[in-house]
Amino acid sequence: MSLQFKPEIVTVCRKVHFNATHRLHNPNWTDEKNEKVFGKCNNENYHGHNYDLVVRVTGPVDPETGYVIDLKVLNDLVRQHVIERYDHKNLYLDVPDFKDLNPSAEYIAIKIWQIIRERIKPELRISIQLFETERNFVEYNGPVNQ
Repeated sequence: MSLQFKPEIVTVCRKVHFNATHRLHNPNWTDEKNEKVFGKCNNENYHGHNYDLVVRVTGPVDPETGYVIDLKVLNDLVRQHVIERYDHKNLYLDVPDFKDLNPSAEYIAIKIWQIIRERIKPELRISIQLFETERNFVEYNGPVNQ
């Protein structure tokens, strides 16, 4: 007896970790305004975080594999294109993604989403959760009009 399932929508998740430093700073502002808005995060010598990243992929379960996406494939993609790019880097100085962007958690999450989006089947939805600390995190699900 074989069970027949209609395609169900499921979300699968992969959690990874990376370390990076950054500085929140707007070069168009005075030192005083940067200090007022960004506080310690504006330290001219930078500061770091131990980031936790959760990548969520949502879509139909493939009846032949039982997968939405092979988690090993997702892990390899995230490691190759995100972790190698950001881990142990100064995001403000070393990563071209932030040449013209303040490397806030919000912009880091958007950049990671864009990196993964271009490498995942378009029919699958993706969401990024980026934990800067245990209590401070952001989530990005893609452009509003998507």
